Amino acid sequence: SSDPRMNRRLSQLDGITLISNSDAHSPRKIGREANIFDTDVSYNSIMEAIRTKKGFSGTIEFFPEEGKYHYDGHRVCRVSLSPKETIKYDHLCPVCGKRVTVGVMHRVEKLADREDGFGLSGSPGFHSIIPLPEIISETVKVGVNSKRVNNEYFSILESLGNEFRILMETSLEDIEVAGSPLLREAISRVRSGDVYIAPGFDGEFGKIRIFEKVEREEIKGQNMLF
Repeated sequence: SSDPRMNRRLSQLDGITLISNSDAHSPRKIGREANIFDTDVSYNSIMEAIRTKKGFSGTIEFFPEEGKYHYDGHRVCRVSLSPKETIKYDHLCPVCGKRVTVGVMHRVEKLADREDGFGLSGSPGFHSIIPLPEIISETVKVGVNSKRVNNEYFSILESLGNEFRILMETSLEDIEVAGSPLLREAISRVRSGDVYIAPGFDGEFGKIRIFEKVEREEIKGQNMLF
């Protein structure tokens, strides 16, 4: 898994429009990643936008750190390493001495001819998102597949429209009215990338959290005062 920020570190890709498409394991997960077009909904218009970048507005992405092989590491020893740390340890697990499994970020570092954070002028942007059911799950502290999360999810969709619009465009005030102050804060943080990330490594999915437990309780407490 990668995103445009990672891919743009390789100058050989400068002339290529970067698109993003979901691997859909179930109907519920169709469209988790997507492309944004400002053009007619037709094959010719879409292909022209991809070729020329005119009418192609960017992509919607998951945080790549969620991937099972983003960082290097050794799952048995619970060791997760950045590429620089892997080089420091000579590709060996600092706990048991076995070779670590090298991840996607290590490959990016090896191929890159630009520093992290490089932005190509004129290149379409991208949005990093967390699916709305997962955000709701964190705000109410019950499982993402629970009845409560499912009910709140469809209630919010009925009030505010489709999920991508809610995650990227809907006013925070409207989100608070349809959901809760905690949901408003959660979506605000996702929009700004202000989340806690533990990158995946050696076959283990990464973990993305919006709140620390103390923060969550503080926000709830503040809103109870008004």
